[in-house]
Amino acid sequence: MNEELISKKDLLDLAGISYGQLYRWKRKDLIPEDWFIRKSTFTGQETFFPKQKIVERINKIQTMKENLSLDELAEMFSPNISDLQLDADELVRRNIVSRSIMDFYLEQEKGDLHFSLPRILEVFVLEKLLQSGEINLEEGKMPLQVMLENKNQIKQKSVNLLITRKLGITQCLLLINTEGYQFDSGTKLVTEISLHACMEEIKSKFV
Repeated sequence: MNEELISKKDLLDLAGISYGQLYRWKRKDLIPEDWFIRKSTFTGQETFFPKQKIVERINKIQTMKENLSLDELAEMFSPNISDLQLDADELVRRNIVSRSIMDFYLEQEKGDLHFSLPRILEVFVLEKLLQSGEINLEEGKMPLQVMLENKNQIKQKSVNLLITRKLGITQCLLLINTEGYQFDSGTKLVTEISLHACMEEIKSKFV
């Protein structure tokens, strides 16, 4: 099911805040960058937000900002989860990954049932790829293998995972700190995922 979106104008009216407040909170990292969704409309480019998440976050900010500084709020909303350890069942209970994808991941990765942050990212990305319907289970082994073989590279700030297809052959690439790329005309970009955006999405689930 697609997440319900709310336009910037409607959000400002609903929350009773100004444009300046909204973007100040964004600069202070109180509102994640990936919640600002640019979409084309008949009037041009407009900004939308995931409605439930943004309304809940603004309510928290407004409730707590009298007692906490914006920096303190930013620290609270961006918890350090680098030492996080969860088991497989807990990840499924938190709806971070489905049971079927978790079982598939464990079968391929052959690790234990305890998940550190890097493994949570791997299974989360696999979930997004397979649930999108753009690739099948057999093809899903490829991005997982690429992530497993490049764990240190994934720590970089800007890493995008690309799935391409040419003449029915699927390939997977990691783009690290790359601003652009170009394929030959016979290659189709199936999907592209920002691992940094995935990490931010994971963090938001623990706020």
